This record gives sequence, structure tokens and C-alpha cells, in this order.
Amino acid sequence: ARLEYRIKWEHDLTDYLVALNEQKPVILCGDLNVAHTEIDLKNPKNNRNNPGFSDDERHCFNYLLDQGFTDSFRHFNPDLTGAYSWWSYRFNARANNAGWRIDYFVVSDKLKNKMTSTSIHKDVMGSDHCPVALEIDL
Repeated sequence: ARLEYRIKWEHDLTDYLVALNEQKPVILCGDLNVAHTEIDLKNPKNNRNNPGFSDDERHCFNYLLDQGFTDSFRHFNPDLTGAYSWWSYRFNARANNAGWRIDYFVVSDKLKNKMTSTSIHKDVMGSDHCPVALEIDL
């Protein structure tokens, strides 16, 4: 129901990040509520066009990356499957690793060669999300 608002927000955020990136390198981190590619969630076919995996949301994420930004996790792990940062509290999803990767470090391409590693700490409990990390050598 809020997809139109979400898409406008995505465009506004991208415009802001592009303008900021002209002044200085940018690191965007947090729960972006979008699983970018099919390998970023356990059941892509069943979730197609659900919130967080709609074509529109994924297109917006692609557009952000096309504007000079890098998904740090996929930079180091382009084909890794089963790497998730969020699991529903329902259906024993975390124990079954039926999750989504929706937490990101998105980095200006200007900093891409400064990244040294990234990780998802799936064994850290306390939330339906787990911490994600990026190491960068500035």
C-alpha cells in the first residue's frame, strides 16, 4: 500500500547520496528493507513482489548502485548463497536459515579499493536481525 511512497523516498535518497558523493565519499549502512537479488533471500519465487522484494524496490537499489555505489557484501561475495541478516520470528526461520539479506553497507565507488572485508554475524542473537560489518582501510 505504501510502495509509491517508498519509491519516491528511494529516488530522493539516491539524489541526496549522489549530491553528497560529489563532495565526499559516502558510506550508507543499515536495514534498507530490500533483498537486492534472488540469492539475497531463501525463497525468492514465493516472495516475488512482496514488500522488500518487489521489482520496483529492487530496481531502485540497482539504480543506486549504478550511480557510483557498491554493495560491499556482494563485492567480496558475489555468488554466496545462504548469507542472511534478517529472519522472521515465525516458523523457526532463523534455525532453518530461511532469511533475507536486507542489512547493507553501500559504499561510494571512490572507497571500493579501501574496503578490506565484510561479514554477517549470524550467530549474534538478540533481534530478528544480526550485525553486519565492513572493514575499511582509510
